[in-house]
Amino acid sequence: MTTAIIEQIIKQLDTLEIEEIQQLNQIIHKYLAQREEKLKKAAFHQYLINAGLVKEIKHPAYQPIAERQLIQVEGKPVSETIIEERR
Repeated sequence: MTTAIIEQIIKQLDTLEIEEIQQLNQIIHKYLAQREEKLKKAAFHQYLINAGLVKEIKHPAYQPIAERQLIQVEGKPVSETIIEERR
């Protein structure tokens, strides 16, 4: 990061209230912890590859689950039907 950007950030800190600075501090600590965790994980994965224990690290593709809509069922509850069919 360039010195100019750091100086701008410090100047902006002077305009914040104490509560805002404390909130910013918490966010920075959380960010640093997440960043450190990612670096440790990447180093571990690289070690596994270098040691020949794995050929590649696959990362799952997460897709957000769409909001599910409830449907109306007529008649008796489905749970009762399931119990009856098991007997």
